[in-house]
Amino acid sequence: MLVGTARYRSFFYDRRIYSQVKLLVEIISQRCHLMSSMANCEKRLRALFRGADAVCFDVDSTVCQDEAIDELAKFAGREREVEEMTRKAMRGGITFRDALSRRLDLIQPSVAMLEDYLETHPPLFTPGIRELVKLLHQHGVHVYLVSGGFQTIIEPVARELDIPMKNIFANRLKFYFNGDYAGFDENQPTSRQDGKAQVVKYLKQYYGYQRLVMVGDGATDLAACPPADGFIGFGGNQVREKVKQESKWFAGCFSELIDELKKN
Repeated sequence: MLVGTARYRSFFYDRRIYSQVKLLVEIISQRCHLMSSMANCEKRLRALFRGADAVCFDVDSTVCQDEAIDELAKFAGREREVEEMTRKAMRGGITFRDALSRRLDLIQPSVAMLEDYLETHPPLFTPGIRELVKLLHQHGVHVYLVSGGFQTIIEPVARELDIPMKNIFANRLKFYFNGDYAGFDENQPTSRQDGKAQVVKYLKQYYGYQRLVMVGDGATDLAACPPADGFIGFGGNQVREKVKQESKWFAGCFSELIDELKKN
């Protein structure tokens, strides 16, 4: 009886170990398949980027190292209040446009303030962006700056990168006749959560781009693909976990993109 019981237990344990090993093998196989699939997706995206006919860059924490609205808040002495408003917006319960409106109401950026800010805060470019944009231009690629930031602050960025002013899609501030802040243009698509996707859709429809790539660090950049044909997540200044996890290609620096273009 004892021998029979021992044999039964041995058989039971062998079956349990076999089931566990089988499950482990299946998990490893699935992960290998997923990794292979992700590698193929990145490979296709890299090829798409090498042959892109247009590239749209986010500006804050992508083309430039900082976030313009945060820097403007510091300049205006309203950093703490704006940070709190940003945290509230991130927790939900407030639309992208409302969050932008409330932060601007706190800062009250007048014409005089912006002139002083621009004079003392030249663009803080992310390393490699100048070479990358120059290389894209040499390849005949149209380059756009698509941002939830402000036209006034982005124009000096575009000038230094030799990007036409018409290729800027950003929020426009409004002023009273005396130069005081009077709000922002709510007709601009970039004042909305899905604004970058709307801009990309417009560019593809109007110019007929077939291989448009979006590059950026944030969720609104990620959400622009589709309609963008490809999206490259950028983590050279800020790493957003959602963007990193969902990007087929997540670049830690612009040298990765430069090296890819030089393969042409």
